[in-house]
Formats: sequence, structure tokens, C-alpha cells
Amino acid sequence: MAQREAVLRLDEQWARIRSGAAHAEPAEADALLAELIGALREPARTDAECAARLGLRLGDLAARRFADGDRAGALAAIEEGLRFSQRAAGHAAEYARWYARGLINQGVWLSWPLSDAERLPKHPLGPGSESGPSAMERAAGERARDLTLGAVEVWATLDQEDPVNQRGLAQAKVFLGDRLAELGLAEESVAWAVDAEGSFRRLLLADPGSDESQEAEEALDHIGRQLELRLRFLSFASLSGLRTRGLLPERLLPQAVVAARIQGVPEAEIAARLGLEADQVHTMLEVTPWVAVWRVEVRGSDGLWNVRPHPWHSGAEVRNRTAEEVGAELVRGFAASADYPGEGAHWRVRVWWHAEGDPAGARFRLAFGPDGVAATPS
Repeated sequence: MAQREAVLRLDEQWARIRSGAAHAEPAEADALLAELIGALREPARTDAECAARLGLRLGDLAARRFADGDRAGALAAIEEGLRFSQRAAGHAAEYARWYARGLINQGVWLSWPLSDAERLPKHPLGPGSESGPSAMERAAGERARDLTLGAVEVWATLDQEDPVNQRGLAQAKVFLGDRLAELGLAEESVAWAVDAEGSFRRLLLADPGSDESQEAEEALDHIGRQLELRLRFLSFASLSGLRTRGLLPERLLPQAVVAARIQGVPEAEIAARLGLEADQVHTMLEVTPWVAVWRVEVRGSDGLWNVRPHPWHSGAEVRNRTAEEVGAELVRGFAASADYPGEGAHWRVRVWWHAEGDPAGARFRLAFGPDGVAATPS
């Protein structure tokens, strides 16, 4: 009993340093954490609280390793920690929360190579991407998705009358949406983000003005940005499917209408499949611009593609126009310009929505060569 109490006092000392309530130099903190983890190992074999705390502190060790750039070490520590956390999770709601948060962290660290410096997906187009993840990265991303789904399931088993559990479940859904987006599963990532958005709105309305409501507002801002990004990668079939499922928020309908028009869907079909009036669709298209970004390239004698200068590498806001219409105008303009390399040359045009990137994400692609058109519009 005395040994257990001494270990818990040591854990309390670490918790104060971790929270910033007490100060310790990095080396001192590392030594204390290592001592604490060692001290918890023996009682963790039979004591649920010690097992839960050992899982939590191995998670702290993982976070410190990850911050130092040691991703492999972080993953090893969190993997070990979650074995203890899982064993303790059934003994108390707090231990289950620790376990769920650990699963989310493991998912974040596993999927790290799939996102850029701003934590946006590097490969949002899935199998269609021309520069997709390696097999190892994809396998890690799939495991990250499964772990995060596991966290959602853990939070869902807890008392949803408790705002802490409501917030935890909503946050887990946001993370699941992120993991799905990294794998190119844009439609399902949107569905989970919209679900999470509804949860955070309920939390915001339940206690306006509180610290928790501030957190909810920040989460809603994040989700809003992510949804606007992800909608750009959805086919019209996915957009209409989300609308049918009630997972396409009203505020995003103008963007969905524009997305459909960029793809070449007629206004009447957009209205019918999104459940809108024809005049609503027409108005949205007239007042909501989209940014067309284009690039014309000519292949040199060395076989390399050379980007042509402005105005053939540029962009502009357009309204109620398809990507194919924009691309066709560029083709005509370039063919009639002084930059045109001649009938026997290889050249190509690509048009993106908002920003250039992976060729698979171009809304219009056309290539020309001595034999004529070598590719068709996307």
C-alpha cells in the first residue's frame, strides 16, 4: 500500500510539471517521467488505476518523443501504453477517456506522412492521384483510421448526458474525418465532419459564453475550413448522395452547386438532385465565383515539359462556367497566340479549382501532339 501511495505521489508530481503548474528543466522532467514509468510497471500488473496511469504516462513519453522528431520511438511507446490503457478502460469512465485519447494520438502519429505541414491531406484524391502514398504509408493510414474509429466507439459507450463525453465524441469524429480525408475517402470524411459539426453546435448552444463554448467555436471554425476544402474533391454523385442523407449543410449548398457546375452538370439536373428550385441554382451560380487556375506546358526537345509564362500560367475568378468551357477557351487562345509551338509539338492544358496541384485533381485536362488530341477532358 505504501509503495502504491508513493507511486501515485510521484504521478501527481509529474502531472503538475506536465500541466505547467510546476517547473522542471527538460532533462529533469525526462528523468522524472522515466522514473515514474518504471515505478508504475509492477503495480500496473494488478491495479487498474496504476495500469491506466502507466498507459497515460507512456502516452506522455510518446508525445515527447514525437515532439523531438522520433516518430518510431513515439509509436513504440504509445503502442505499449495502449495495452495498459485498454486493460484498465473498463474499470472507470476516466480510464476509458484516457484510452480513447491515446487511440486518437496513435492515429495522428501513424498518419503523419499523409498530411502536409498545415495538416491537410497530401493525397486527397485517393486511387486517382498520380502521386499517391507509398504502400507502407497507406497501410499506416488505414490502421490510423481503424484506431480512430475505435476511439469513436469508446466515446460512444460513455454517458452522453455528460458534456465531457459529448465533446470527446465530437472531437473523435473530427479526427476520424481527417483520417478518412488522408486516404482519399472524401465523401465519408465529409459525412463524419458534418456529424461532428452538429455535435459541436449543440455544445455551443447548451452553455454559451463558457470556456467549453469557446472550444466549440474553435472546433466549428476548423470543421468549416475542412468541409470547404473537401467539397472540392467530391463528384456530383457524392454531393447529391450527401444531400439525400442530410449531410450537406445549407451554408455549403452554393459551393456544392458551383462544384457540380464545374463538373459540367446542367443546371436543371443540379436543381433536381440537390432538391433546389431552378432559380435558386441559377442565382447561386451567378453570385458565387470559383477560382480557375490553369497551366499550359510545352514539351521541349529534351522531353521535359516547360511551363509557359503569363497569361498561360495564371488564374481568375469565373462565374457559371464549367472547367471544360474555361479549358476550351484557353486551348483556342493558346493556339492563336505567338507562344503556340506549331502543329508538330507536344503541349497540354490543365485547369484546377482554387489551386494547382496533383494532375489527377485537374478539372480539365487536354494534351496535344503530332497525332492530334492525346487526352480527353477530365
